[in-house]
Amino acid sequence: MEQKKQADVRKVAIIGCGFVGSSTAFALMQSSLFSEMVLIDVDHARAEGEAMDISHGLTFFSPMKIYAGDYDDIVDADIIIITAGANQKPDESRLDLVHKNVEIFRSIIPEISQRNCQGILLIVSNPVDILTYVALKLSGFPEKRVIGSGTVLDTARLKYLLGEYLGVDSRSVHAFIVGEHGDSELAAWSSATVSGVPMDRFCELRGYLPRDEAMDRIYHEVKMSAYEIIDRKKATYYGIATAVKRICECIVRNEHSVLPISSILHGEYGLENLCLSMPAIVDGDGVEQIVPLSLSEEEQARLRASADALRDVIADIKLDNM
Repeated sequence: MEQKKQADVRKVAIIGCGFVGSSTAFALMQSSLFSEMVLIDVDHARAEGEAMDISHGLTFFSPMKIYAGDYDDIVDADIIIITAGANQKPDESRLDLVHKNVEIFRSIIPEISQRNCQGILLIVSNPVDILTYVALKLSGFPEKRVIGSGTVLDTARLKYLLGEYLGVDSRSVHAFIVGEHGDSELAAWSSATVSGVPMDRFCELRGYLPRDEAMDRIYHEVKMSAYEIIDRKKATYYGIATAVKRICECIVRNEHSVLPISSILHGEYGLENLCLSMPAIVDGDGVEQIVPLSLSEEEQARLRASADALRDVIADIKLDNM
């Protein structure tokens, strides 16, 4: 296979053409970020159908080559997005998915690593923090080139709900959901601002008191959002597709933007050798640097508890045998 590409060709590969993978492909088709997209699925006919369907909308957007392929087609991909995995059921936590999806990754990641791919691995499958760690260990890729979608969507949900509550554009809200993308995640309220104004002060300015009750309600709504959506429509996919598009923008445009992606920690907040979601600078090479948040003692304790929950799962799946 000819691996050398023209300088103006940017290629993305999506592995997994379920609801999340196909929605991500649709979002990326409209983004003008890439000129080539390959879709890979264990059901090749499904990948072909998605490629055909999405391609029919190209008349309204930028030219792009979209096709169904196999693992040989990912060698020259700039970003390899993995959305493959079992779906989360209505009464199932993200961590409950772990054993099923780890086994799926045991078959996917070696296919990628044996082809000497030089692109960035972007993990979207759940539980994303665990699977990002699994992908890192199985692939042998440099740490900066293995990232998870983390709490980018959770943070977007938080900003949206805060914007609705405070009556401001959500893009002016600067707040993060950190830790596990899941039940133990936490809102970093102590560092939250609206255009530089601390959240407490902004709530006072807008006359929204008592603040604590409102913030607790909003945090709970963020944490339960996926369950609420799954209960109603059996799956979530549009929100995460737009979050993945945003991460791809940061990489392709070398933006050095700060996003709460999942990546390996080495002593930050006293945590080591696990992946969880913290704000990090994302550029053309992947993760450049984790950005330390100012967390209260209570928030630090909750972050450690979130890390412990992930660490227990990592121990249970026996990664040392990989």
